[in-house]
Amino acid sequence: MALPIERPGKIVCIGLNYRDHAAESNLDLPQRPLLFAKWQSSLIAPGESIVLPPAAVTSKVDYEAELGVVIGTTARGVSKDDALDHVAGYICVNDVSARDVQGSDGQWSRAKSFDTFCPVGPELVPASEIADPQDLAVRCIVNGEVLQDGTTAEMVFGVAEVIAFISEAITLEPGDLIATGTPAGVGFARKPPIFLADGDEVTVEIDGLGSLTNPVVAAAGAGT
Repeated sequence: MALPIERPGKIVCIGLNYRDHAAESNLDLPQRPLLFAKWQSSLIAPGESIVLPPAAVTSKVDYEAELGVVIGTTARGVSKDDALDHVAGYICVNDVSARDVQGSDGQWSRAKSFDTFCPVGPELVPASEIADPQDLAVRCIVNGEVLQDGTTAEMVFGVAEVIAFISEAITLEPGDLIATGTPAGVGFARKPPIFLADGDEVTVEIDGLGSLTNPVVAAAGAGT
């Protein structure tokens, strides 16, 4: 299946943007949006495989269900009040993350940008069809079990505030993708932890945006 969006010039992500996720991570709420990047080469379409790297590279690959925002018109220094006027639409995103790499690197972009670590889909839903992006249920289902079940109302910084903050420093251009953070229930915070394994199936569901499903496979010759 083809990607449901054009390859974005930028993928801008927001860390620790849900109150319940910050709490399960034992971290303080950020005072301003915490930005990091994922690279274009991590993008995959619905139905394509999330490929687990060799265990020597990472053995703690996690799921993160997120609301994705696709920019429709150039946003530079926009106000919070005007920010949503620059949104083309919304889409489901899975911010797949190598937690051990994330911890050892001391920054997040490499851990979240492995090839296949950014599934998006199933389609881009026009902004006009979403009455309020801060009133959407967000779920992640792994092998039929609901592991994340949150709402965008729990965001620390809403979509409009995030767009305004990014555009203070970084011009957002048509097609750019913003991944707005994940609710509680991620694998590393569970007791015992749950990490993705060969043969798993991961689904991200968001109200009004449909379901994004991807199988998980081990890299050829990866071993254990």
